[in-house]
Amino acid sequence: MKTTGIHHVAIICSDYELSKKFYVEVLGFSIIQETFRAERNSYKLDLRVGENDQIELFSFPNPPERVGKPEACGLRHLAFKVDDIEQTVFYLKSHGIDAEDIRIDEITNKKFTFFQDPDNLPLEIYES
Repeated sequence: MKTTGIHHVAIICSDYELSKKFYVEVLGFSIIQETFRAERNSYKLDLRVGENDQIELFSFPNPPERVGKPEACGLRHLAFKVDDIEQTVFYLKSHGIDAEDIRIDEITNKKFTFFQDPDNLPLEIYES
């Protein structure tokens, strides 16, 4: 098998309008397509992240809550590349989004930190 990249990351949210606003208006991802699937009473929002990356944001009626432990088996977090981490943290905080203190990756010596989406999904920003 030969892959050529990651096509998308899928996220299920509990409040579609709140998450849509967060990912589009705050994080600045552009909408590729928004689809309401009546048979599932669910939205699917395709978002462009950077030049080639994509997030699929799903809404479902009454989805179960995310497992609370950050070290649980499965997807740990989603990381986004940024050019200036201090500027990005300032921007997030100006929009009422708390970010952890900036740390240094002991392997790459790059700066990174974490914040959360409206459903407490851990998101990372990593300085490129």
